[in-house]
Amino acid sequence: MQYRIDFHCHSRFSADGVSEPEALVRVAKEKGLNGFALTDHNTSAGIDYLEQIGLIRKDGLPVDNFLILPGQEITTKEGHLLALGIKLPDLKGIPAIDAVSLIHSMGGLAIAPHPFDYFRAGIRKRFLDKLPLDGIEVFNAAVTFKRCNQKAMAYAKERRLPMISASDAHDAEVIGTALTIVETEDFSVQGILRAIRHGTLLEKRYISTKEALKKTWNNVFRFRSRHLMTKSIGNDM
Repeated sequence: MQYRIDFHCHSRFSADGVSEPEALVRVAKEKGLNGFALTDHNTSAGIDYLEQIGLIRKDGLPVDNFLILPGQEITTKEGHLLALGIKLPDLKGIPAIDAVSLIHSMGGLAIAPHPFDYFRAGIRKRFLDKLPLDGIEVFNAAVTFKRCNQKAMAYAKERRLPMISASDAHDAEVIGTALTIVETEDFSVQGILRAIRHGTLLEKRYISTKEALKKTWNNVFRFRSRHLMTKSIGNDM
């Protein structure tokens, strides 16, 4: 069977995410997705939360025929790296090669997101070449320049690596803008990970200008809020 999955999504547990995890689930179902990966920045707190409220099973099976894959977008020393299928602690600043080794030791997949988008911490080619990656995000719906996706596609073909397409949603309304179709008879976390290795189909659409501006504004607002909070704490000491 074919399953429509968005492998790169963020919730409020990311510093720049705005939506509750439940909102991601609701909108994904409304859009006809079969699941998504929650890949918050440098934290698995959202995964823990979804386990607590019963929307993620620890055995990797779907809940009500909907599958949420645990994951994380790690800010490695060289740039962003997606870990799919596993829960990780905060590894911010870890060398990318060490992150990949850890991901593999835990049974997950290591995928380079928006690798040629250097405005968004994409890992540069000279570092990518040294990484034993499991795949490349060849289409990111929120990429800074479309040519970054084109370069990612060419690079994946050059290395013959599996490809995914994803929304990089930081707001629930964007989830599923781009997604990946995988085929498997094992609708579980491990079944989906194996399916990525065997080949995928890509649904590609960019977020709208309105959605991009909203994302930028949310980032500015949250950065300013954190800055003011830090300043206030400093003044109170």
